Amino acid sequence: MPVAYLGLGCNLGDRRANCLNAIRLLKDKGITVTKESSLYETEPWGYKEQLAFINMAVEIKTDMSPRELLVNLKDIERKMGRIETVRWGPRLIDIDILLYDDLILDEPDLEIPHPLMHKRDFILQPLSEIAPDVIHPVLNKRIRDLL
Repeated sequence: MPVAYLGLGCNLGDRRANCLNAIRLLKDKGITVTKESSLYETEPWGYKEQLAFINMAVEIKTDMSPRELLVNLKDIERKMGRIETVRWGPRLIDIDILLYDDLILDEPDLEIPHPLMHKRDFILQPLSEIAPDVIHPVLNKRIRDLL
């Protein structure tokens, strides 16, 4: 069964509860969550004029294809009330596919590995906690070394 890593983030409402609720909804969709990082409070990235985020990473096992997984993640975001605003703006929940096995995929609306993950400590810190020795398939470096 494929192993994937997801990044979760939130800066609206009860940030911690929103992240934990997203994990519950992943499980409700039949996705096996095998590891969860700690919750990290982080400064906004990209668009600075907003509240701090809570970020975390999870390791999952799923029979879903990357495309099916993306559709299900977007469904969870919608069910939780996410509304698209400005790029990198405030959000109730954001769930990104960071890695999916050692797959490299470049489609207009789905890039794996996540194209900016190696530049974002708010992704690398929680991911390094649960997957320090996983190799980034494009950069050929361990997550801990990218951090």
